[in-house]
Amino acid sequence: MMSAALYWLVMKPISLLPYRALYVVSDVFFVVLYSIIGYRKKVVRGNLTRSFPEKKLSEIQSIERAFYRHFCDVVVESLKNFSVRGSQLNARFDHHNTEVLDTLHAEGRSAILAGGHYANWEMWALSAPAHFKHRLMAIYKRLSNPYFDQKMRETRGKFGLELVSTKETSEWLRANQNDLTFSVFAIDQSPSNPRKAHWIQFLGQDTACLFGTEKYAREYNLAVVFGHLKKIGRGKYAIEYELVTKEPRSMAHGQLTSQLQMLLEADIRKEPRYWLWSHKRWKHKRPTD
Repeated sequence: MMSAALYWLVMKPISLLPYRALYVVSDVFFVVLYSIIGYRKKVVRGNLTRSFPEKKLSEIQSIERAFYRHFCDVVVESLKNFSVRGSQLNARFDHHNTEVLDTLHAEGRSAILAGGHYANWEMWALSAPAHFKHRLMAIYKRLSNPYFDQKMRETRGKFGLELVSTKETSEWLRANQNDLTFSVFAIDQSPSNPRKAHWIQFLGQDTACLFGTEKYAREYNLAVVFGHLKKIGRGKYAIEYELVTKEPRSMAHGQLTSQLQMLLEADIRKEPRYWLWSHKRWKHKRPTD
């Protein structure tokens, strides 16, 4: 009951606001979140300081504030997704180098799209199906609240994106291996088990990486594409698709995982304010054995 009330009395009305009004809400939200509550400020500051040890405190604080402003924009833009129209998405999200996607479809190749929590991945999820000839599936982690889990699935999937929970990924790929599919993997989440992770240096730190992208690419011989997400301006985003490999089985163990992480790191270093710094990315330590 409380979840439904929050959705219909707060979240849904906010989603009906025009974008100009949404950014007024975002500006107020920034003051509350950053200056009053200090939401995960210790986590953000720690992540930034360890990732950019060469930067002065004033530079870290500047990136920190810019991140929180962007984060608040992403929050209100994600609320907007509950009622956004396809024409609004087309005007705000550009897709570049889609020839890569079309070529793979023409060749009869299924593929994985790898990317990170950068710019506005939620807006991408709604805008993407119009640019793919493949069946488009994204892996997601179920929310603990069943009501909001259902609303999220409905919202992300309303333009054609299929959502599959992390626990059902293997079964879905096996069941659909004869179809032309594009599966979306987020590569910057922290693995639950550090012993099953692939360890690399990422942003100058010992980092545990999810191995699923490489595992499934090799198992089903899937091509791998990386999505370079970008923020062009307030409320304006783009993605550029880059083919990483068509032959994952020819690569050495861990090579594909490391290469994808390097692509993400390069994007983060160019514009650090647009990555999800509030995530506890480095909560694991490499096992000594």
